[in-house]
Amino acid sequence: MSVARSLPHDAARLHVTGAARYVDDIPVPADCLHLAFGLSQIACGRITSINLDAVRAAPGVVGVWLANDLPSDCDCSPSVHDEPMLAGDQISYLGQPIFLVAATSHLAARRAATLGEITYDEAPALLTIDEALAASSQFDGSPRIWSKGDANQAIASAQHQIEGEIEMGGQEHFYLEGQAALVMPQENGDMVVHSSTQHPSEIQHKVAHALHLPMHSVRVEIRRMGGGFGGKESQGNALAIACAVVAAATGQPAKMRYDRDDDFMITGKRHDFRISYRVGFDETGRLTGLAFRQYTRCGWAQDLSFPVADRAMLHADNAYFVPAMSIESHRLRTNTQSATAFRGFGGPQGMLGMERVMDHIAAELGLDPLQVRRVNFYEGGGLSAPRSAMPSPPEGISGPKKRNETHYGQQIDDFDLDEMVAQLAEGCDYAARRQRVADWNAANPVLKRGIALTPVKFGISFTLTHLNQAGALVHVYQDGSIQLNHGGTEMGQGLFQKVAQVAASVFGQPMEAIRITATDTGKVPNTSATAASSGSDLNGMAVKLACETIRSRMEAHLGDEVRFEDGVVFVDGKDISFAEAAKRCYEGRVSLSATGFYKTPKLSWDPIAGQGRPFFYFAYGAACSEVVIDTLTGENRILRCDILHDAGASLNPALDIGQVEGGFVQGAGWLTTEELVWDAKGRLRTHAPSTYKIPACSDRPDIFNVALWDRANGEETIYRSKAVGEPPFMHGISVLMALSDAVASCGSGYPDLHAPATAERILGAVQKVRDGH
Repeated sequence: MSVARSLPHDAARLHVTGAARYVDDIPVPADCLHLAFGLSQIACGRITSINLDAVRAAPGVVGVWLANDLPSDCDCSPSVHDEPMLAGDQISYLGQPIFLVAATSHLAARRAATLGEITYDEAPALLTIDEALAASSQFDGSPRIWSKGDANQAIASAQHQIEGEIEMGGQEHFYLEGQAALVMPQENGDMVVHSSTQHPSEIQHKVAHALHLPMHSVRVEIRRMGGGFGGKESQGNALAIACAVVAAATGQPAKMRYDRDDDFMITGKRHDFRISYRVGFDETGRLTGLAFRQYTRCGWAQDLSFPVADRAMLHADNAYFVPAMSIESHRLRTNTQSATAFRGFGGPQGMLGMERVMDHIAAELGLDPLQVRRVNFYEGGGLSAPRSAMPSPPEGISGPKKRNETHYGQQIDDFDLDEMVAQLAEGCDYAARRQRVADWNAANPVLKRGIALTPVKFGISFTLTHLNQAGALVHVYQDGSIQLNHGGTEMGQGLFQKVAQVAASVFGQPMEAIRITATDTGKVPNTSATAASSGSDLNGMAVKLACETIRSRMEAHLGDEVRFEDGVVFVDGKDISFAEAAKRCYEGRVSLSATGFYKTPKLSWDPIAGQGRPFFYFAYGAACSEVVIDTLTGENRILRCDILHDAGASLNPALDIGQVEGGFVQGAGWLTTEELVWDAKGRLRTHAPSTYKIPACSDRPDIFNVALWDRANGEETIYRSKAVGEPPFMHGISVLMALSDAVASCGSGYPDLHAPATAERILGAVQKVRDGH
């Protein structure tokens, strides 16, 4: 079997030698035009006059388009048709595209785009959560409220009550390859689009809509992206549409790529949140009632904000049973970039709110935070350790008595975190290290250490149920080589390698026999985005079904007893090469091509009521991080991190461990160094690597131990594996909790540490606990 083997990324050699071809590397014809947007310099208001004569006269300029020059509204929205490609008269954020320039070179287009003379009637901009709340600036359908039991009564009758609030910033995707698109016009008005996108079918749909074409007239192809993280799920629409408009108008190929600064200024980020909470609990720290209020800053357009905010509500419990719970979610419209999908898709924000609650309870009671976490764990099925000695929830306030039902009504039958946390705590020597941290802090007045162990329970599936489907196309050629195509996109995560391993396993062939071609809407239609950690689950299963269809045809033709293994085919006790088997089937007029289709079972979800089964299964994990802070400057370091992560029966342990490592570092970056700052006029000031600090290699822990939990998925996924794209991101929460633990050692009171925990914020939190606040 080729699955469950640690094989390198299929394009690793191409990546490190620079031979891997991305959209910007595709050779273009000599007459290819290059595009750039002219951007708004205010955040809110109306255009009163616009003069583009200097733009049209600039060297190399071939054409200029305003909104009323376009063939349609050229909507770029993935949801409610509220994102015209060009602004028209109304300006909604600073950096919004107003006009489009086509020129003979990339540099000529960018230079010309700066020459527009535009005057505005500027209006006050809504930039913050508080400003949006004061103006009642919310999207239709907000707030959304879910409840289980009577949370207010449960909190009021509890032995202990606390309340608090945490703010968490957004995050720039900072993919290595920026946004890019190339459109080649074809005969009959057809278009071939090369786009750096996680969602080829959406690009196809949006281009077809913009040009009034049927979808069969637009073919979208993408071989690979240099990173996506959700930032290429909807943000590539504008570039592809712009290129298609110019290609249709001129008959020439058109190409567009954002400079890094333009990428920062135009595209959406992770949603920043404010989460307030009221909690009731007993003397052991066990929850009796909990009320969350989540404020989500969505930006100027709706984009994917509603499913992101929904997922934050879904993950507000993280790993803990809450007898009575209410969640109120506000989706706020502001004059900033439209926030969009980002790894975890709201899950990290919701989960961080709950982890803050766990730490706050522990501080209130003077308990080890891990003890409080464990006493509140779900009890889900036969694999987890029972806690029969724990007291029952108070009567009359708990709703369902079973401690394995979420606040949205899904039963948890495979809760592994009791065992996982116990194994991690023992393996990383948590108890002894916690004592050593306390001893260190008692002896050192300047450098303070902190340690935290936090769990992750992350639901796997698109919450928009119809997206949980995938298709595949597989060919076996008469020489025995195998080609396959599927709807997933490769962005460095190793999806293509995993899916190739599936095909190799079905046919019993070596990996060298398998070739996966570029994702192409002309081969597999109606694809879902490669998102929600679903790439391997959906596309791997579709490929497996297609391969099994071909294999069963071959078996029926070749003989009575046929086995495919070890690179050969055993036919009635004799072995022949796979190439010979394919040749015999071809000459016997057996079809060696098949499609595969898979849809995730068992899903049923009502997002308005907040009830049902939105997830096929859960992925689990736990991380223990130890940090040190300098109380004079706020500077900090991650000293050590130990992670135990649940990838089910891993398809490729090497790739999965890489995803865990990368996810943790990116999550830690979100919560420590990555700070988005807008000035009072709505201009993003952290718009380049010089002002926006992503984690560098030197920011990783000196001691970094990652292991995979050795247990197959209880649900029938592809070879019983589990998704591993998004769940590891939340391990970064352990770093923020460890920093909070370090701050707490400096004085009294619960540290009011918000995210990102920059050096300035840590220093401020240290001063507050020293003052006893």
